[in-house]
Amino acid sequence: MKTNMAILFLALALTISCQPSRGQEQDAKPGKEDSNEGPGAYSTTLSSLADTAIARGFTLDYVMGHFDPATHPGFTLVDTRFADREGLYLRKDTYEAFLRMYEAAKKDDVTLTIRSATRNFDYQKGIWERKWTGAQAIENGKDASKAYPNPKERALKILEYSSMPGTSRHHWGTDMDLNAFTNKYFETGEGLKIYEWLSAHAAEYGFCQPYSPKGEARPYGYNEEKWHWSFLPIAQPLTALAKEKLKDDMITGFKGAESATEIGVVEKYVLGINPECLP
Repeated sequence: MKTNMAILFLALALTISCQPSRGQEQDAKPGKEDSNEGPGAYSTTLSSLADTAIARGFTLDYVMGHFDPATHPGFTLVDTRFADREGLYLRKDTYEAFLRMYEAAKKDDVTLTIRSATRNFDYQKGIWERKWTGAQAIENGKDASKAYPNPKERALKILEYSSMPGTSRHHWGTDMDLNAFTNKYFETGEGLKIYEWLSAHAAEYGFCQPYSPKGEARPYGYNEEKWHWSFLPIAQPLTALAKEKLKDDMITGFKGAESATEIGVVEKYVLGINPECLP
């Protein structure tokens, strides 16, 4: 998989380098240095990717979802032929890669349907605060505001599947949810067929499952999400930028935000992803 990804990154880098600057388009040129020389080499790779993201115009405001994808020049509307509803947006480069993957999957009698795509800060704030206040139930129909009166405990429970505003990969336009929102769906029948296809082929198109099963390799972060897939050529530089620049005390502007510093949300959730998806 890593060989395929390296080829993909090189091709995308050449494509981007041949394009003129697009101002607010905010593309990131991917790249990955040799990281087989110990922790120092890994840190250098992260710093280099973060610098690349900044050089291409990415900012912390972008990382934290403080923009409108409907008006951002780097985004495009997802055709309803590939989604379950209108009004979904993705980055143009991510969407183009998805369309290539979609066509390949169709040839194998697999249909990929985008259920959720870009969610900016305000959109994520709505999801979070509905769960925080109990307006939207969480596990087994519970009202989180009553079941978990302690703010840190409540935040941790919501964080099992939902991101704090300002910390979601869905802010970036590189991530999408496909076909269903339960792991159970992907364990039998048509869902299993879809998941097995993605596991075998998604990397060929630049996609990775960031929320793999939790365990020794991924002790922190959200629970497993077999439906969530991320376009690495852009998401990896953004992950590196988040590691370099994003701090817990920057996560503000919504109910329960004070728990971000207690939890260590950047280290454990923004960066707590499948090692295969890390730079």
